[in-house]
Amino acid sequence: MASRTSENNSRQNRIAEMRRAEKARDRRNKFLAIGISTVIVAGLVGFGSWLLIEQKQKDEDAAAARKAPVSGERDWDVKKLGRNHVDTPVKYEMNPPVGGDHNPRWMNCNGDVYKNAIPEVNAVHSLEHGAVWVTYNEKAAPADVETLAGKVGKTPYTLMSPVKEQAGAIMLSAWGKQLTVDKADDPRVAQFFTKYVQGAQTPEPGAACTNGLADK
Repeated sequence: MASRTSENNSRQNRIAEMRRAEKARDRRNKFLAIGISTVIVAGLVGFGSWLLIEQKQKDEDAAAARKAPVSGERDWDVKKLGRNHVDTPVKYEMNPPVGGDHNPRWMNCNGDVYKNAIPEVNAVHSLEHGAVWVTYNEKAAPADVETLAGKVGKTPYTLMSPVKEQAGAIMLSAWGKQLTVDKADDPRVAQFFTKYVQGAQTPEPGAACTNGLADK
């Protein structure tokens, strides 16, 4: 009888020990899961914060670029630039033109790269819509032309075409604004894009750059 009681006590002790071990294991697993979850959440929060900080810095840099003057750019009194729609030829005082009376149809300027010269009267209408017009002549290196074409091709509200008679190798025009550079990697190119693509100078912000005149 005593032996049976001893066996029962021993079995109960083993069961109790197994239960204690199981509870301890459950606690360890719970703490481990909480720890891993905490690390993951902290990592996600940290990554999200880094992305927000990076985006905020980009926004601040872009805002600063839009406010800063572009070194070497020329500007015209926009009050003296006509904005009438005309069907007759227009003689512009600058080449390429940066504003003035123009054709009722705009050149498509949704990152359009034209291999041939385009009508000035249509391109000026694109500038009125807030486009930046990149032009070049035979002085521009082929590699620079290719680089600029790539930049224009992925930037809405821009267009590009050759202008044989222009003075500079590479010229960037917006409504009332113009910049001449020698190389595509000139940092002022990016600044000009940032400042004037749909910039504050735009007479008709948000107007279309598609469904206009395409390359002939």
